[in-house]
Amino acid sequence: MVLALTHRSFAGRNNERLEFLGDAILNFVAGEALFDRFPLAREGQLSRLRARLVKGETLAVLARGFELGEYLRLGSGELKSGGFRRESILADALEALIGAIYLDAGMETARDRVLAWLTSEFETLTLVDTNKDPKTRLQEFLQSRACDLPRYEVVDIQGEPHCRTFFVECEIALLNEKSRGQGVSRRIAEQVAAAAALIALGVENGHD
Repeated sequence: MVLALTHRSFAGRNNERLEFLGDAILNFVAGEALFDRFPLAREGQLSRLRARLVKGETLAVLARGFELGEYLRLGSGELKSGGFRRESILADALEALIGAIYLDAGMETARDRVLAWLTSEFETLTLVDTNKDPKTRLQEFLQSRACDLPRYEVVDIQGEPHCRTFFVECEIALLNEKSRGQGVSRRIAEQVAAAAALIALGVENGHD
Protein backbone atom coordinates (compact mmCIF):
# COMPACT_ATOMS: atom_id res chain seq x y z
CA MET A 1 0.00 0.00 0.00
CA VAL A 2 2.93 2.35 0.62
CA LEU A 3 3.90 2.12 -3.04
CA ALA A 4 0.35 3.10 -4.06
CA LEU A 5 0.77 6.35 -2.13
CA THR A 6 4.20 7.16 -3.55
CA HIS A 7 4.16 9.88 -6.21
CA ARG A 8 6.82 9.94 -8.93
CA SER A 9 8.19 13.19 -7.45
CA PHE A 10 9.15 11.24 -4.32
CA ALA A 11 10.98 8.25 -5.77
CA GLY A 12 11.81 6.41 -8.96
CA ARG A 13 9.81 3.44 -7.71
CA ASN A 14 6.36 5.01 -7.54
CA ASN A 15 2.65 4.37 -8.02
CA GLU A 16 2.42 4.84 -11.80
CA ARG A 17 2.30 1.12 -12.64
CA LEU A 18 -0.31 0.51 -9.93
CA GLU A 19 -2.27 3.48 -11.28
CA PHE A 20 -2.30 1.85 -14.74
CA LEU A 21 -3.60 -1.40 -13.26
CA GLY A 22 -6.15 0.33 -11.02
CA ASP A 23 -7.48 2.39 -13.92
CA ALA A 24 -8.14 -0.79 -15.91
CA ILE A 25 -9.90 -2.45 -12.95
CA LEU A 26 -11.95 0.67 -12.21
CA ASN A 27 -13.17 0.92 -15.80
CA PHE A 28 -14.04 -2.78 -15.91
CA VAL A 29 -15.92 -2.79 -12.59
CA ALA A 30 -17.81 0.41 -13.46
CA GLY A 31 -18.66 -0.92 -16.92
CA GLU A 32 -19.82 -4.26 -15.57
CA ALA A 33 -22.02 -2.59 -12.95
CA LEU A 34 -23.56 -0.22 -15.50
CA PHE A 35 -24.21 -3.11 -17.89
CA ASP A 36 -26.23 -4.86 -15.15
CA ARG A 37 -27.92 -1.71 -13.82
CA PHE A 38 -29.13 -0.33 -17.16
CA PRO A 39 -30.15 -3.35 -19.29
CA LEU A 40 -31.84 -1.19 -21.95
CA ALA A 41 -29.05 1.37 -22.31
CA ARG A 42 -27.21 1.76 -25.59
CA GLU A 43 -23.43 1.53 -25.85
CA GLY A 44 -23.04 5.31 -26.15
CA GLN A 45 -25.14 5.91 -23.05
CA LEU A 46 -23.16 3.34 -21.05
CA SER A 47 -19.89 4.90 -22.19
CA ARG A 48 -21.00 8.38 -21.10
CA LEU A 49 -22.20 7.10 -17.73
CA ARG A 50 -18.94 5.28 -17.15
CA ALA A 51 -16.97 8.39 -18.06
CA ARG A 52 -18.86 10.29 -15.36
CA LEU A 53 -18.14 7.60 -12.79
CA VAL A 54 -14.41 7.31 -13.41
CA LYS A 55 -13.51 10.92 -14.28
CA GLY A 56 -10.75 12.59 -12.31
CA GLU A 57 -13.09 14.97 -10.51
CA THR A 58 -15.17 12.10 -9.10
CA LEU A 59 -12.08 10.17 -7.99
CA ALA A 60 -10.53 13.26 -6.43
CA VAL A 61 -13.70 13.92 -4.42
CA LEU A 62 -13.60 10.36 -3.11
CA ALA A 63 -9.90 10.70 -2.28
CA ARG A 64 -10.55 13.94 -0.39
CA GLY A 65 -13.32 12.21 1.51
CA PHE A 66 -10.75 9.65 2.68
CA GLU A 67 -8.23 12.46 3.32
CA LEU A 68 -5.91 10.46 1.07
CA GLY A 69 -3.77 13.52 0.43
CA GLU A 70 -2.55 13.41 4.03
CA TYR A 71 -0.90 10.04 3.39
CA LEU A 72 0.72 10.71 0.02
CA ARG A 73 4.49 10.55 -0.30
CA LEU A 74 5.41 13.58 -2.38
CA GLY A 75 8.67 15.23 -3.37
CA SER A 76 9.56 18.57 -1.82
CA GLY A 77 8.47 20.49 -4.90
CA GLU A 78 5.00 18.94 -4.93
CA LEU A 79 4.68 19.45 -1.19
CA LYS A 80 5.46 23.15 -1.51
CA SER A 81 3.03 23.60 -4.40
CA GLY A 82 0.18 21.81 -2.59
CA GLY A 83 0.31 18.62 -4.60
CA PHE A 84 -1.58 16.74 -1.90
CA ARG A 85 -4.63 18.81 -2.88
CA ARG A 86 -4.23 18.53 -6.65
CA GLU A 87 -7.08 16.71 -8.37
CA SER A 88 -4.91 14.74 -10.79
CA ILE A 89 -2.54 13.49 -8.07
CA LEU A 90 -5.42 12.45 -5.80
CA ALA A 91 -7.26 10.68 -8.63
CA ASP A 92 -4.12 8.84 -9.71
CA ALA A 93 -3.41 7.77 -6.12
CA LEU A 94 -6.92 6.36 -5.74
CA GLU A 95 -6.49 4.33 -8.93
CA ALA A 96 -3.13 3.09 -7.64
CA LEU A 97 -4.82 2.09 -4.40
CA ILE A 98 -7.35 0.03 -6.37
CA GLY A 99 -4.47 -1.68 -8.16
CA ALA A 100 -2.76 -2.44 -4.85
CA ILE A 101 -5.97 -3.87 -3.36
CA TYR A 102 -6.31 -6.14 -6.40
CA LEU A 103 -2.75 -7.42 -6.05
CA ASP A 104 -3.03 -7.90 -2.28
CA ALA A 105 -6.54 -9.31 -1.97
CA GLY A 106 -7.82 -10.31 -5.41
CA MET A 107 -10.47 -9.19 -7.86
CA GLU A 108 -13.53 -9.78 -5.69
CA THR A 109 -12.21 -7.57 -2.91
CA ALA A 110 -11.18 -4.89 -5.41
CA ARG A 111 -14.63 -5.01 -7.01
CA ASP A 112 -16.36 -4.77 -3.63
CA ARG A 113 -14.26 -1.72 -2.66
CA VAL A 114 -14.85 0.07 -5.94
CA LEU A 115 -18.60 -0.54 -5.84
CA ALA A 116 -18.79 0.58 -2.21
CA TRP A 117 -16.92 3.80 -3.01
CA LEU A 118 -19.11 4.52 -6.03
CA THR A 119 -22.46 3.64 -4.43
CA SER A 120 -23.51 7.25 -3.97
CA GLU A 121 -22.42 8.15 -7.51
CA PHE A 122 -24.46 5.26 -8.94
CA GLU A 123 -27.55 6.61 -7.17
CA THR A 124 -27.24 9.88 -9.11
CA LEU A 125 -27.09 8.24 -12.55
CA THR A 126 -30.01 8.24 -14.96
CA LEU A 127 -30.46 7.78 -18.69
CA VAL A 128 -32.69 10.86 -18.91
CA ASP A 129 -29.66 13.04 -19.61
CA THR A 130 -26.27 11.50 -19.11
CA ASN A 131 -24.54 14.85 -19.64
CA LYS A 132 -26.08 16.67 -16.67
CA ASP A 133 -25.88 15.84 -12.97
CA PRO A 134 -28.98 15.63 -10.73
CA LYS A 135 -28.46 19.07 -9.14
CA THR A 136 -28.37 20.68 -12.57
CA ARG A 137 -31.42 18.74 -13.76
CA LEU A 138 -33.37 19.68 -10.63
CA GLN A 139 -32.40 23.33 -10.91
CA GLU A 140 -33.41 23.48 -14.59
CA PHE A 141 -36.73 21.74 -13.85
CA LEU A 142 -37.56 24.26 -11.11
CA GLN A 143 -36.45 27.23 -13.21
CA SER A 144 -38.68 26.06 -16.07
CA ARG A 145 -41.63 26.36 -13.68
CA ALA A 146 -40.51 29.67 -12.17
CA CYS A 147 -39.98 28.02 -8.77
CA ASP A 148 -37.43 28.92 -6.12
CA LEU A 149 -34.14 27.08 -6.33
CA PRO A 150 -33.54 24.13 -3.97
CA ARG A 151 -31.90 24.66 -0.59
CA TYR A 152 -29.33 22.11 0.57
CA GLU A 153 -28.33 21.66 4.19
CA VAL A 154 -25.80 19.32 5.79
CA VAL A 155 -27.69 17.82 8.73
CA ASP A 156 -25.08 15.36 9.96
CA ILE A 157 -21.52 14.15 9.42
CA GLN A 158 -20.59 10.70 10.71
CA GLY A 159 -17.47 8.56 10.78
CA GLU A 160 -13.77 9.02 11.32
CA PRO A 161 -11.93 11.87 9.55
CA HIS A 162 -10.53 9.50 6.91
CA CYS A 163 -13.92 7.89 6.20
CA ARG A 164 -16.71 10.41 6.68
CA THR A 165 -20.31 10.18 5.55
CA PHE A 166 -22.23 13.40 4.89
CA PHE A 167 -26.01 13.58 5.29
CA VAL A 168 -27.81 16.31 3.35
CA GLU A 169 -31.42 17.44 3.08
CA CYS A 170 -32.82 19.19 0.00
CA GLU A 171 -35.83 21.46 0.42
CA ILE A 172 -37.98 22.65 -2.47
CA ALA A 173 -41.37 24.39 -2.44
CA LEU A 174 -43.06 21.77 -4.65
CA LEU A 175 -42.57 18.98 -2.10
CA ASN A 176 -43.99 18.75 1.40
CA GLU A 177 -41.06 16.68 2.65
CA LYS A 178 -37.36 17.27 2.25
CA SER A 179 -35.44 14.76 0.15
CA ARG A 180 -32.33 13.23 1.65
CA GLY A 181 -28.98 12.04 0.43
CA GLN A 182 -25.73 10.73 1.82
CA GLY A 183 -22.23 10.27 0.47
CA VAL A 184 -18.53 10.43 1.18
CA SER A 185 -18.54 14.16 0.36
CA ARG A 186 -21.01 17.01 0.64
CA ARG A 187 -21.16 17.30 -3.14
CA ILE A 188 -22.09 13.65 -3.63
CA ALA A 189 -24.68 13.78 -0.83
CA GLU A 190 -26.27 16.85 -2.45
CA GLN A 191 -26.40 15.03 -5.80
CA VAL A 192 -28.11 12.03 -4.20
CA ALA A 193 -30.64 14.32 -2.48
CA ALA A 194 -31.33 16.10 -5.77
CA ALA A 195 -31.85 12.75 -7.52
CA ALA A 196 -34.31 11.74 -4.78
CA ALA A 197 -36.18 15.03 -5.25
CA LEU A 198 -36.50 14.42 -8.99
CA ILE A 199 -37.99 10.99 -8.28
CA ALA A 200 -40.37 12.42 -5.66
CA LEU A 201 -41.50 15.05 -8.19
CA GLY A 202 -42.22 12.31 -10.73
CA VAL A 203 -39.73 13.79 -13.18
CA GLU A 204 -37.58 10.65 -13.10
CA ASN A 205 -38.48 7.14 -12.02
CA GLY A 206 -35.10 5.99 -10.73
CA HIS A 207 -35.02 2.94 -13.01
CA ASP A 208 -34.07 4.43 -16.38
